[in-house]
Amino acid sequence: SLEELEAAVREGRASGDPERLLALVPYARFLGLGCTREGERLVVRMRYAPSLIGDATIPALHGGTLAGLLEATASFHALFVSEVTGMPKTISLTIDYLRSARAVDTFAEATVVRQGRRFVVLTVSAYQDDRHKPVAMANVKLKVG
Repeated sequence: SLEELEAAVREGRASGDPERLLALVPYARFLGLGCTREGERLVVRMRYAPSLIGDATIPALHGGTLAGLLEATASFHALFVSEVTGMPKTISLTIDYLRSARAVDTFAEATVVRQGRRFVVLTVSAYQDDRHKPVAMANVKLKVG
């Protein structure tokens, strides 16, 4: 329920641990998402699972799973780092797939470009071994108020 989600956000902010919210989001569970805070940075991890493969001949992660990781990272960042007052709703999501994502754990981090009372604009980068070599990047606009 919305009340459970809002309570999880409040508790996550107070404790610095967003994991409780992830447990309430079925798609986050399906993707195997986990979160850690490193100072002001929120790092979201998508644990590799064979069900995330899109092209078994390479093998490479499915673009839809990367899109889910990028969008979820933007929302979780808005909730836990930017401390928005409303539940984020995606207005626009533009993704650039930069290279094949291998069959390993994938990480994502978001940066706020602009925050207002009603909208937050973020960039999100997904990477595997090196945060300076992203496999995909996204521009995300969220409605938060």
